[in-house]
Amino acid sequence: MKKLINLRTMRLALVALLSVGIVGCAATTRNIDPESEIHYDANYDFSDKKAIVDDLVGSLLTTTQINTSAGKPILISYGIANETSEHINTGGISDDIRLKLIQANKYRFLNREQRVNVNAETEYQQAGYVAVADQVKIGRQLGADYILAGTLRSIEKEQPRQWRLNKKRLVFYSMNLELTNLETGEISWADNVEIARESSQPIFRW
Repeated sequence: MKKLINLRTMRLALVALLSVGIVGCAATTRNIDPESEIHYDANYDFSDKKAIVDDLVGSLLTTTQINTSAGKPILISYGIANETSEHINTGGISDDIRLKLIQANKYRFLNREQRVNVNAETEYQQAGYVAVADQVKIGRQLGADYILAGTLRSIEKEQPRQWRLNKKRLVFYSMNLELTNLETGEISWADNVEIARESSQPIFRW
């Protein structure tokens, strides 16, 4: 009888231990402030994107290198080239830069991504399906003054092999952005943002 009670006690204890382990391993989710700077490792993340966008937009809004005497310059974005070793969606960088510049009401943008759709809709209207009075007029599209384009690069270094308790890794990011004058081909404005980060991880971890 005593052995039976001990066996039951051991089983209950084992069940309780497994339950605690399962609860401890359960996934959790929490909201974080998008404005906060949070890094889990040395790789590029949303905090870096925000820093890059804010710095470059601030530079474009305060530059005196762009002629604004004839009104707001018209830009067309050709995106950000990713020359890093990581899979980074640089479209998010160029989209955020464009959005902030439009909201600042200092630059105008042409929608390069929608050109095919614009042409298709124009052809549809001119084919006779839309009343002449309601058709968009051909030849009234705006021309860009500048091309906005950039490049994101990275350099990665790891600590040389030696006896140590922590493994260190250094990543350096450089984001260059420039405006090219369509009439002259001259680079009228250029700026860059640099981010360097070191991460350290223990060699032995669970």
